[in-house]
Amino acid sequence: QTRSEVSSVSANKVLRNTYALLAMTLLFSAVTAGASVAMGIQQMNIFVFFIGAYGLMFLVHKTANSAAGLLATFAFTGFMGFTLGPIISAYLTLPNGGALIMNALAMTGLTFIGLSAVALSLKRFEE
Repeated sequence: QTRSEVSSVSANKVLRNTYALLAMTLLFSAVTAGASVAMGIQQMNIFVFFIGAYGLMFLVHKTANSAAGLLATFAFTGFMGFTLGPIISAYLTLPNGGALIMNALAMTGLTFIGLSAVALSLKRFEE
């Protein structure tokens, strides 16, 4: 194998792992949002939200180069999903709320797939 082939295989592995982690965190966020809707959680105090969000962002940053960083990332995305529950509940009360939420989900998915295809098909400039 040439050096560029090894580099390409390594880059594809990193990209695949990155997309896998992104997919897992998005799924966890969606599950916690669904749980929040199912439990009928009301909008939380803005100060509690800010303390939780900024505290977890700080934790993610501080644990970025360790295994605890992965747990912190899931805690952050879970918290963000949980805080989306009241917003989703509000949209579900609209006459076409379910369709609106599903359209948003579909457009997000299509955008993610489209941008992933672009990123994977572009040739990198090698030095």
